Amino acid sequence: MPTSIIVYADGACRGNPGAGAWAAVIYDAQVQRVWEIAGHEPHTTNNRMELKAVMGALAALATTPGDLTFYVDSTYVIQGITQWVKGWQNRNWQTASGTPVANRDLWEPLLSLVRLREKHSAIRWQHVFGHAGVPGNERADTIAQAFADKQSLQLFDGKFADYPIDLVNLPSSQSQKRSNKSRSSKKAYLYLSLVNGALVRHSSWAECSARVKGVPKAKFKKVLSPEEEQQVLQDWGLA
Repeated sequence: MPTSIIVYADGACRGNPGAGAWAAVIYDAQVQRVWEIAGHEPHTTNNRMELKAVMGALAALATTPGDLTFYVDSTYVIQGITQWVKGWQNRNWQTASGTPVANRDLWEPLLSLVRLREKHSAIRWQHVFGHAGVPGNERADTIAQAFADKQSLQLFDGKFADYPIDLVNLPSSQSQKRSNKSRSSKKAYLYLSLVNGALVRHSSWAECSARVKGVPKAKFKKVLSPEEEQQVLQDWGLA
């Protein structure tokens, strides 16, 4: 059965932590309506805004029936809700390394909203690359960025036929990847590697690659700024 409702959700933050905002673009195909929602917080993190975007959409759709597909660019949200959360609960909201789960105050109510929704509707979680030409994701990002800066931005609420952005026809995954490859040409701030729970910061890819090559479950990441480094550490459960 086709998805009845499509949601593009995104968050933004000025610094991490700093002033932030979340946004969601919702399309209900059953009534051919699109509406945009958003919120601002004066002191928050990017991950919290990503979570708030999904929570805001679920709350807005609490009385609207239909299966949902969420399109988000945050692997933290997708992996958290589909994989990590079960282990966190089994360990009484501790990470595998024994530290408290970050943002538990949001993960618990989000999980409650998801489970309540899943009693009568299916939820599908779809990752899209950020800044890769996915129109709905780009619009959600634009709204979140504007609200983070407290800029005036009119939110749409009206007929799907009047909405100027294509929310249905996504670029292929290959074209998204090609767009995302522009990162590879940018100068790295540093490289991160995580091996057996030990984090190391590297000044070159050669050092990072040598540490992780052939090591099972090793993680590594090129980061472009101190803010992105903090984001990666949060994604890895280290911040």
